[in-house]
Amino acid sequence: MGRVTAPTPVIPVPPADLPGTLGALRAAGHQYRTVKQELRDNLLARMRSGEARFPGIVGYDDSVLPEVERALLAGHDMVLLGERGQGKTRLIRALGALLDEWTPVIPGSVLNEHPMHPLTPASRAQVAEAGDDQPVGWLHRSMRYGEKLATPDTSVGDLIGDVDPIRIAQGRTLGDPETIHFGLVPRTNRGIFAVNELPDLAERIQVALLNVLEERDIQVRGYQLRLPLDLLLVASANPEDYTNRGRIITPLKDRFGAEIRTHYPVDLDLELDLIRQEADLVAAVPEHVLEVLARFARAVRESPSVDPRSGVSARFAIAAAETVAGAALRRAGLLAATTTPEGRPEAAVARVGDAVSVTSTLRGKVEFESGEEGREIEILAHLLRTATAETFRAHLAGLDLSGFTALVEDGAAIETGELVSASELLRQVGTVPGLAKVLDRLGLGDAPTPEEAAAAVEFVLEGLHLTRRLGKDVTDSGRTLYGGRG
Repeated sequence: MGRVTAPTPVIPVPPADLPGTLGALRAAGHQYRTVKQELRDNLLARMRSGEARFPGIVGYDDSVLPEVERALLAGHDMVLLGERGQGKTRLIRALGALLDEWTPVIPGSVLNEHPMHPLTPASRAQVAEAGDDQPVGWLHRSMRYGEKLATPDTSVGDLIGDVDPIRIAQGRTLGDPETIHFGLVPRTNRGIFAVNELPDLAERIQVALLNVLEERDIQVRGYQLRLPLDLLLVASANPEDYTNRGRIITPLKDRFGAEIRTHYPVDLDLELDLIRQEADLVAAVPEHVLEVLARFARAVRESPSVDPRSGVSARFAIAAAETVAGAALRRAGLLAATTTPEGRPEAAVARVGDAVSVTSTLRGKVEFESGEEGREIEILAHLLRTATAETFRAHLAGLDLSGFTALVEDGAAIETGELVSASELLRQVGTVPGLAKVLDRLGLGDAPTPEEAAAAVEFVLEGLHLTRRLGKDVTDSGRTLYGGRG
């Protein structure tokens, strides 16, 4: 096999009309601003224009985002505190969109120095000598974001920098800034730097960030290099890690201007919005099936059998939706040889029965209480049934569904399951009184496809079983038989 190479990242090309020299930059009226001034100005501009400030962030409009905006306007570094899967990293990365699209830099500067505000002695000398002829490069905002996942083996050299022995060997003195190989933080100068899972960073390494946050300089190998760094420092932490596995040292906590608590979606609609936005679905998943999965995720999160300190990530519901879509696509693939009465192949449309596989494939995403060992799948299956019943009541309560129960009054059974086609399921039920109202309640319209109609029928049958109006039996082959009384 040939070697697979990773795609080359696309580096944005600056527009040709941007100033190319320091003199042209001044003539264009450019004013030097710090990163925090830049973020403040651009955030205020979006507020005044009504433009979305944080596109793609769901569920935080009335809680987290106002606190983030207040911190940015105040010029505060911040730490986002919340359980896993609450979108902390996504929110931090969204801050980069508030930077100017292009910013001027001294070409070749590893510290992204502004030509009007050089930091190192070498750059200051270079700008002084060249004057208005000093060349100006341009850096896109996508290149002004740095990120480090904190791990116990992270070193001061990784974050801040270290002395380069090769440069010492070349004859430079130890106090010369040119002897330093800068770490991630100074290389993100004039940008945003994020430390994910900050409590996992060793305490002695956290100490190295103290000067960065307060004095805005860096210290390397016992001597102080006065480089007034210009950046916004943002960190994330899990409350469990904050107090148990690791901790943020008190002096470092004190230097963050804002501590902001994140949370999971507060209501069902927001949970659904998040699934719709984030899930990469390979098949059609009807709204009622997505709602079952959203209710399921919320039920797992609230279950006393689940460790609340760990939390249940929003990725749980997203992965559940993707798994259900995968099950629908698998059915369509296996039934490709059979055709519908219209002569076309089975389309991939998810049904509520496809969610059963979620309980086994996603149990690893949930931390259970210690006393529940061995009962994980049983607990998840119970919560999934509860979510299905709640969705059934929410949409179909008050409807006359006697036409469905009448289908099995004479001892007949309706067979469904992962490998039962939509046309086969609809053939078994025939014309059912009340089906049109069910389809309307589920938002499937006046002319649903056979696969959508089958999804509605299976949902009704499962709901009737869960509300004890219909019996259910699962065969050894995995097929489901609905019939008799529950």
